Amino acid sequence: MGSKLMPHIRILKEMLIETAIVPLEDHPYGKSKKQVTLTEQGQYSVTIKGLPPEDQIIVFKTDSYPAPEHIFKGNKGECKRADFVIICNTTTIKMILFIELKAKSNTSKTKHIIQQLKGSQCIIGYSQEIGRLFWDPTFLEDFQYRFVCLTDINIQKRQTRVSKALTMHETPENMLKIKCPRNLQFNQLIGTPNMQ
Repeated sequence: MGSKLMPHIRILKEMLIETAIVPLEDHPYGKSKKQVTLTEQGQYSVTIKGLPPEDQIIVFKTDSYPAPEHIFKGNKGECKRADFVIICNTTTIKMILFIELKAKSNTSKTKHIIQQLKGSQCIIGYSQEIGRLFWDPTFLEDFQYRFVCLTDINIQKRQTRVSKALTMHETPENMLKIKCPRNLQFNQLIGTPNMQ
């Protein structure tokens, strides 16, 4: 019999440096669910609630990874990265969520946001290969992808607006756009109604 394989989240916590990992917080109404505050450039932040326990999820800042400009020319935007990646591995959900934060909806063209999301997808691909070669050959296998852009973060007292509520945001080109994000729930971002 072969050795027991390590859980994906545990591998990621062994692989990634601590400063790249965003700590989870207890939900104010109980410790059974977690939440995370994503902060960009110390200027604006968004809180996502309803996360599973810490042994089933990891949040990390992908733009803390140095841009590979010393290797690639960057002509197609391949050196760009989105802000955050959330990887979730529960009994029912195997999901990788890519998130880009924008203070205002007019600060970047859609083309550039797509490039940032794709760049972070490349970081995950690289991390997956490291995990497969050094930890577990099935690392991050069969995980689904979701892509989200949160905009107009600093605008107060407006209702949250979701641009593609009925479509599945499985590619950067088909990202879910949420303006004025307030009271965000993790299930809302990944398009999954139930979490165990």
